[in-house]
Amino acid sequence: MSSSFSLMAAFHLYTTLLVLLLSLFTIKAFSFTVLDHQNTYIVQIQHDEKPSVFPTFKHWYESTLNSVSLSVELSENNNDEPGFKSRSHQNNINGQSTSRIIHTYEKVFHGFSVKLTPLEATKLEKLSGVIAVIPEQVRQIQTTRSPQFLGLKTKDSSGLLKESDFGSDLVIGVLDTGIWPERKSFHDRDLGPVPLRWKGECVATKDFGPHTCNRKLIGARYFSAGYESTNGKMNESSELRSPRDTDGHGTHTASIAAGRYVFPASTLGYARGVAAGMAPKARLAVYKVCWTAGCYDADILAAFDAAVSDGVDVISLSVGGVVVPYYLDSIAIGAFGASDHGVFVSASAGNSGPGGLSVTNVAPWVTTVGAGTIDRDFPAHVKLGNGKVIPGMSIYGGRGLSPGKQYQLVYAGSGEGSGGDGYSSSLCLEGSLDPKFAKGKIVLCDRGMISRETKGEVVKKSGGVGMIIANGVFDGEGLVADCHVLPATSVGASGGEEIRKYMASCSKTRTKPTATILFKGTRLRVRPAPVVASFSARGPNPESPDILKPDVIAPGLNILAAWPDRVGPSGLPTDKRRTEFNILSGTSMACPHVSGLAALLKAAHPEWSPAAIRSALMTTAYTVDNRGETMLDESTGNTSTVMDFGAGHVHPQKAMDPGLVYDISSYDYVDFLCNSNYTGRNIMTITRKNADCKGARKAGHSGNLNYPSMTAVFQQYGKKKMSTHFIRSVTNVGDAKSVYRVTIKPPRGIRVTVKPMILVFRRMGQKLNFVVRVEARQVNLTAGSSLVRSGSIHWKDGKHVVTSPIVVTMQEPL
Repeated sequence: MSSSFSLMAAFHLYTTLLVLLLSLFTIKAFSFTVLDHQNTYIVQIQHDEKPSVFPTFKHWYESTLNSVSLSVELSENNNDEPGFKSRSHQNNINGQSTSRIIHTYEKVFHGFSVKLTPLEATKLEKLSGVIAVIPEQVRQIQTTRSPQFLGLKTKDSSGLLKESDFGSDLVIGVLDTGIWPERKSFHDRDLGPVPLRWKGECVATKDFGPHTCNRKLIGARYFSAGYESTNGKMNESSELRSPRDTDGHGTHTASIAAGRYVFPASTLGYARGVAAGMAPKARLAVYKVCWTAGCYDADILAAFDAAVSDGVDVISLSVGGVVVPYYLDSIAIGAFGASDHGVFVSASAGNSGPGGLSVTNVAPWVTTVGAGTIDRDFPAHVKLGNGKVIPGMSIYGGRGLSPGKQYQLVYAGSGEGSGGDGYSSSLCLEGSLDPKFAKGKIVLCDRGMISRETKGEVVKKSGGVGMIIANGVFDGEGLVADCHVLPATSVGASGGEEIRKYMASCSKTRTKPTATILFKGTRLRVRPAPVVASFSARGPNPESPDILKPDVIAPGLNILAAWPDRVGPSGLPTDKRRTEFNILSGTSMACPHVSGLAALLKAAHPEWSPAAIRSALMTTAYTVDNRGETMLDESTGNTSTVMDFGAGHVHPQKAMDPGLVYDISSYDYVDFLCNSNYTGRNIMTITRKNADCKGARKAGHSGNLNYPSMTAVFQQYGKKKMSTHFIRSVTNVGDAKSVYRVTIKPPRGIRVTVKPMILVFRRMGQKLNFVVRVEARQVNLTAGSSLVRSGSIHWKDGKHVVTSPIVVTMQEPL
């Protein structure tokens, strides 16, 4: 088979290049022809085609790049193509060789990342041996009570913590903004030696000494080449070229996953108690991939590669971006490579809720985590001059407002003397408030455009004594407790409207509206809880509608965890306050809860695959709150749905002993991609495996992936009856001899049958199959609309209840 990467062709190309380079060198330094704008691309190579003439893969990659760039240069010189011009991109500067390659990848992906012009990318993609050329995406980063809320009690003589030895000797890799290693959450007292299988390293820099790591933090690396390739050399006066965290996000997520027990812990006096991560004895390895301008795919993929090579058991990734097909999604590709090596990957679902189709990180080999509340909050109510109290939430530990005093209340959006246009002033944007308008008053600001903490800084600089942030209609009633730099609170959309009505009524009577803020501290045993957080991203799955996402939800609202010294609790550069712990909210906080729980489950069940761990978490999840009713949606106050919470809220103790699991192999995922109409080349890009899609498609549709949930999508097209089926296989991980009987709770108006209805197991590890058939009748829908109904099936043996959601979506095409 001929190939541009075959030995003879490569050698011929190599010698030809040398002759051309020598001839060109006498005239001018060798330069590449480029467009004025270059982009970063991730290039996947068929690695087994490397010619032996090249001593390393990197030499091979560089030679290939040189050939492509020379081809573009010669093409321009001969054809004078419009839009191209020569620009120095020299191979040799001051006698030192330089490389265009940003990172090379070997473990989860074979290839490299590089800056290319679009024409270079096009030419490179056409070469035999090049599987894919993928444009880079830029991603963004998305506790003293959550362990108790999840039922993880240290004094229990049995249970998940006891059975797993608190996650000892399991390694969690956190891909984030780095870590502040001196925090007590990362001490190594009473921990055994570093596991012998660990191959990672602790990268020493001027601010991260060679002995900074310990038996808890056993690995620390940073990846910045992709970031700097796009943004230029790092400004080391504002961020550190090291694993050290200058943002806070990475320190926070790492301690949620695996922080040690620390007492006392609080943030500005709030949430006092014992701080602990999910797997307190698990080892941590941090991979800093996020910088001031974001998290770049080239660096994220390099971190995946390093983490798997180092020997992590779990990867926690609290970043996200737009949803694209899996073969263009570097996180999906890296996560598949990790899963293929037995590494569990959890990722945040995103913070773009409560709108539908907002969930990210949706690949079925990734456990996608949404956010819920816990039974603790931080009330800070608004008391208006008419005596009405509007519920709010905040964290403020400084000098408060005078007790019993009412302050004049102004709304910047009125445009009356605020100093800016009505829109920017209503949002309290930088420079939009006139000090004469705000001084000595409480300012009402609309939520949006900039962070809530930044709005407080704007009000404070303008002389305001306090601030109220009102949700917009889209935000609904969801509230987040922020660490503000002045007395401030957030209120829901209805509360904001109530305040504006009060101010309007005062205007009619020509009286000045007044208000104050009542800070109530920390409140425990809140009901209802959990509630699906308003910001938590929702399904359906934009890329694979027949795979329910998110998979589960976990605590993600107002979570206390470790925080670096260099950053104030508000995250603002002007905030000089310092605290050992901070309270943050987001699916970024929910994700490491599941990462830590996965480490505990892996420690208790070393033989379980990543899919088995996800199955245990999903089939034992619950959907009722502490009132015994279906969980609510924080944004509306109404009952939440499977599109909000997936299989439900994680229940760690039950997940330790799920009875049955739905296991999935890497080749099952290949079949899934075949049935999702991905091409062989696309599948090779994602999985590095050759796909026989003719054989796979005989197995049915993509919904037949052995997932713990089942989703049917019916396009009505005037059909009176619609039906589909799901083939599933469950593995016995409970009692050796057990009999499971199915209970069906069908979606309303849907017929669901299961065959067989009884599963008889004779041994541990035995697999048995069953088929679920779903039949629906047409419903009246307007063109372009859809209807979602959900139910479930439950396999019961008298000890275990194995629950699988069944979701039916009926769509009326336009």
